[in-house]
Amino acid sequence: MKVLFVCSQGMSSAIAVNALKKEAEKKGVSIEVKAVSTQEFEEEVKKGYDVAMVAPQVRHRFDYLKEYADAENVPCALIQPQAYSPLGGAKLLKQVTDLINKS
Repeated sequence: MKVLFVCSQGMSSAIAVNALKKEAEKKGVSIEVKAVSTQEFEEEVKKGYDVAMVAPQVRHRFDYLKEYADAENVPCALIQPQAYSPLGGAKLLKQVTDLINKS
């Protein structure tokens, strides 16, 4: 599974990305996560991701980002704030897999 993580590239985003990777590893799920800024998103989303997740810090850009994701048939959603803890990986992994399964 390939996840594009759109964020402001701050420390809280690193926590969520690491929690997601650790949870996927525990569940035996192969995952690749790439964190990008909103400026990099337009080009990066075209590279074949399964899902795009948008960090709460950039939720004001969500509609704009979702348009690009929709054009590439990449499910896109806001990350729930609860995912921003070392134990939030389970909720984030569930959100990611639910999005992929719906598409």
